[in-house]
Amino acid sequence: MKKLFALLLTLAMVLSLAACGGKTDQSGNTSGSAPTEGNSGSSDSAAPTKLTLILRAGSYADVIKECLPAFEAENNVTCEVQELSESDLYSGIALDAINPAGTYDLCMVDGSWMAEFTASGVLANLTELGYELDSDVIPATTTICYVDGQLYLAPYYGNVTVLMFNKANVEAAGYSADQIQSLDDLLAICESAQAAGKKGFIYRGDNQNNLVVDFLPILLSFGGWVLDDANKPSVNTPEFKAAMEYYLKLIATGEAQVKDDLIASVDTGAGTMGIGWPGWYTPTADSTADYIALSGAASAGAQAYNSNVYGIWTIGIPNNSQNKELATKLLTYLMDADVQKSTVPSGGVPCRYSSLQDGEVLASYPQYEVVCKALESGMYRPVIAEWTQFYTTLGTEMDNIVNGVKTVDQGLADAQANLEQLMG
Repeated sequence: MKKLFALLLTLAMVLSLAACGGKTDQSGNTSGSAPTEGNSGSSDSAAPTKLTLILRAGSYADVIKECLPAFEAENNVTCEVQELSESDLYSGIALDAINPAGTYDLCMVDGSWMAEFTASGVLANLTELGYELDSDVIPATTTICYVDGQLYLAPYYGNVTVLMFNKANVEAAGYSADQIQSLDDLLAICESAQAAGKKGFIYRGDNQNNLVVDFLPILLSFGGWVLDDANKPSVNTPEFKAAMEYYLKLIATGEAQVKDDLIASVDTGAGTMGIGWPGWYTPTADSTADYIALSGAASAGAQAYNSNVYGIWTIGIPNNSQNKELATKLLTYLMDADVQKSTVPSGGVPCRYSSLQDGEVLASYPQYEVVCKALESGMYRPVIAEWTQFYTTLGTEMDNIVNGVKTVDQGLADAQANLEQLMG
């Protein structure tokens, strides 16, 4: 079990003991130590059953919230939603997992947490609860949802890396969207923008996770990855070095910005391009920015690799939920093809062919054709229990390289050594 997760569980146990057998929920109600099994059925005369959802804040939670009123009315249930940042969401789920009677009935889970959560018994077995995915769900998005043939998660929000760019800046550099065929084209466009007094490539350097994840499409385009086929660190390699040296040139044309500033920069044209996600921005025919999927080729004529990285938000049921039957009904409802399609106008990105290839959807949101292709051939971040520590270690050394504290060779050598120690 991952050390960080174990520490969180230890902290939760200490807090539980300090509470002397009782706990207070967000409404100020105190409950005793004996759990009460939730009512999973509906009744016109009974008080509504309460389901608590813990979700990733932003459009990911927004599209779920808009679907809840109909489910609540039909099932005599009230849904309380907690919306948290990525790190707080992880901590919230992990801390609650130690409790015999869980607070949460449905949770949103990043794919990179899957190995840790299933190894630690955090998630309920959806197969045993009678839920299965249907063939309309894009197969590649389901690969991390199963363990030993048993389903634990459902791919809900199809986040996948895209290249977000300012249309005017790209055109000023002599390119159109369909002419961006390689990483060399990205660099040429960004250098042209820089020469014209604009910022070129905008990257997120505000924390180790963002620095690593934004770099992964570049690394994949050079044929590299962070782990080899035996799940051993593969950072100090010629492919990784070539990708890092290219990335230093690319980011030198722009600067590091946080997500909201990156979006605003590309949208206004102050910046030219950056790695983005469909959940950040919904382009239209009249918008100043757009996005495409990276080709996966480092240069013209080079091999094109699968370079689209998944940031898919999945949904599951905590193993200590007191309302598993009703929670399964809610998960089934949220994953329904028609319900998911109804979220598209609000920024929903279903992992379903029936949504992303629908003629009416594409007429209004043509970018979903790009998203569908990216989702069909995407790559999940490594599904390893040590991923949080892994990207923290790698991101720290990448930051040292970016800021000139270490050379590329020294930074990658140190990262390799530290990661080998981490992975044992």
